[in-house]
Amino acid sequence: MSRAAKPRLRPGDVAVFLGPSLPAAEARRLGPCRLLPPAQAGDVLALLPERPLAIALVDGLFDAVPSVWHPELLAALDAGVAVFGGASMGALRAAELWREGVVGVGSVFAAYRDGLLDDDAEVALLHAGPEHGYRPFTVPLVTARAALDAARARRVLTPRDAARLLDAARALHYQERTWPAVLAAASLAPERRARLERFLPDAPDPKADDARACIAAAAEFARARRAGAPPPPAPGAAPASHVRRARLRRARTVLPDGRRVDSGTVLDALARRPDAGRLAAQGVRRALLAALARSFGLAAGEREAEDVIAGWMRRAGVPARRRASFLAALGLDDGAARAVAEDVGLEAKLLAEAARVVPDGPSWEEGLALGARLTGAWLEEAARLATPDAPARPLPRARGRRRR
Repeated sequence: MSRAAKPRLRPGDVAVFLGPSLPAAEARRLGPCRLLPPAQAGDVLALLPERPLAIALVDGLFDAVPSVWHPELLAALDAGVAVFGGASMGALRAAELWREGVVGVGSVFAAYRDGLLDDDAEVALLHAGPEHGYRPFTVPLVTARAALDAARARRVLTPRDAARLLDAARALHYQERTWPAVLAAASLAPERRARLERFLPDAPDPKADDARACIAAAAEFARARRAGAPPPPAPGAAPASHVRRARLRRARTVLPDGRRVDSGTVLDALARRPDAGRLAAQGVRRALLAALARSFGLAAGEREAEDVIAGWMRRAGVPARRRASFLAALGLDDGAARAVAEDVGLEAKLLAEAARVVPDGPSWEEGLALGARLTGAWLEEAARLATPDAPARPLPRARGRRRR
């Protein structure tokens, strides 16, 4: 495809978690993208109902707050969102999850994947907040290592001096590792120190290089998706219960007019409704029946799940073209919506097979009788039938009966 024919990216197609690894202005020059602060736990889950096509995970927070969670990156893949990682936190997570489908980009990722690096502190640094553009205050060890290797290769440093400086850099905590501190700890001769200080502004920066490559790879994938390429394969295993619950509470609900509400806030409001108990009982009953169906080996295929979602939208009066906004307004990404639809489909399958899935299972008529007795419909019909000259109701075809 020629450059002129490449599909145009839409706002939000590429979401980039970025901080000190690359200036924001430079990231924007690489292509249209939505810049987000360095990721922490829950940030990816919150983003998924907004349906980006690709996520570039570059920077992330740690230490003072929980780091971005491995299962939420797998949840992104489950939602059909490609995840690219490189440079910093992204390189760490990609090295841990590349076998599951997270795409690692760059030399830092490759070094972690191949076991050349094994310490998270290699990419750690202290930096400013968003009001100062996440400006770095300290030097990550991986950057110091690359600069010293280049200085030795260009004969700015002797091998012995480079080794001394690297040892000094390793000995410093990431919050204290600045070039002046490293140089002071290594006690270089003044002329050698001056020569290195002149070299450092032009030294290679692997984190910045990898950040550029990571963002570019995510943008290229998003363009391919706009051109009709398939989404990334979903992970094989279904999310565990704690991941489902985190996804439920962390995901962001996006209303049709663009307003956003944290889904956890919506859940808290629902819990205060007078009908909360009834809603919860219906939902738990459906989820339990679906889980029971799975335990019996029943499954709902992709086509069945799609039929459930289509019927759900028809009942809500939502046209097919509004599918994404309809699901986003319910706080659902495509993976979570598929899981809900599978539960509904499995519930229907289990009820249809109720007489056979357990020994002496209940028939459709027994279910009808139980439901009618508990809701008052039985008494209503009995009283009507006991009334002289009561008009007869037409009998519907019995549902759920199996032909022999």
